[in-house]
Amino acid sequence: MAIFKIEEIKEAPTSVKGPIRWILNNLVSSPLEVIFSLLILAFLYISIPPFVTWALIDANFIGTTKAACTGDGACWVFIIHKIDFFIYGFYPESEIYRINLMFALAIVFIALFKYTGKDYKTKIAVFSLFPIISYFLLTGGSFGLVEVPTDKWGGLMLTLVISSIGIVFSMPIGVLLALGRQSNLPIIRSLSIVYIEFIRGVPLITILFMGSVLLPMFFPEGMTFDKLLRVLIVITLFQSAYIAEVIRGGLQAIPHGQYEAADSEGLGYWQKTLVIILPQAIKVSIPNLVGNAISVFKDTTLVLIIGLFDLLTMVGLTSADSHWTGFVTEGYVFVTLIFLIFCSGLSKYSKVLENRLNTGR
Repeated sequence: MAIFKIEEIKEAPTSVKGPIRWILNNLVSSPLEVIFSLLILAFLYISIPPFVTWALIDANFIGTTKAACTGDGACWVFIIHKIDFFIYGFYPESEIYRINLMFALAIVFIALFKYTGKDYKTKIAVFSLFPIISYFLLTGGSFGLVEVPTDKWGGLMLTLVISSIGIVFSMPIGVLLALGRQSNLPIIRSLSIVYIEFIRGVPLITILFMGSVLLPMFFPEGMTFDKLLRVLIVITLFQSAYIAEVIRGGLQAIPHGQYEAADSEGLGYWQKTLVIILPQAIKVSIPNLVGNAISVFKDTTLVLIIGLFDLLTMVGLTSADSHWTGFVTEGYVFVTLIFLIFCSGLSKYSKVLENRLNTGR
């Protein structure tokens, strides 16, 4: 009779773990890495201490006027005083509660969407209700709410509206384009290829300008076309071409055996695509899809070309105030921090989603 002896699991020896070993393996393992490590440390030493001194140690946080900003440090009083412009743009002050309510509803709906488990009916209802409620809250004109034209929208609120709508609506269009590019029907495949290659070959700023100037020409004379709606259409159509290529890459990564297995079950084209193939393709494409979402969020800064005032544009407008001239650097640092927080959050969520859906482990 065999007797198995269970030995106690021992920790790894100190010679292969710990901070010293990490430094030896990653920073000084070769002469070239030593040089690069020293250059990076020198750059950090030259740049970080002066920035910390300017942004925190010598900075001014308390006050209500420009006179409160003394010394050579940053004047965060300017950001505090102009924070409403950075977040809400020119939205009427008496109606700002509607934007705050929309932000609060977004948190509630995200929590419901996350913690409802596999209750897909609730998820679909939440996903459908939030944009409808947000539309009536922001635009007004019904349910006793004062109408606020879109030219009053701006700041972080406008950036989030444009990027979120562009991300959400470009996804289904991009999926259809990816499927169309792989279609066996020559007309559908050719039209999808022409659209994708044309959009990807033209800069977004050019398409925004074309959408602002040329799009109204296709409508009857006297018909007004909201400027923000033009931007939403252009960004959605532009981003859908990139989503299509990401999804197509995911479709090509699926083993051919998955297609054969679906065919052997007698599934039709749409059943096979929606139930078997597409979920796997999207799972594989998550990093690139999130990368595209981050790109959309940053590309909203280009809407300045057609007269919309996003978060970055508000820096120039607020710093042009005669009472607060000379603090544009603080504005750009603040906007950089906002973009860093949102983009890093998307990146972290992408990693969590990848781990959760990593069924191949």
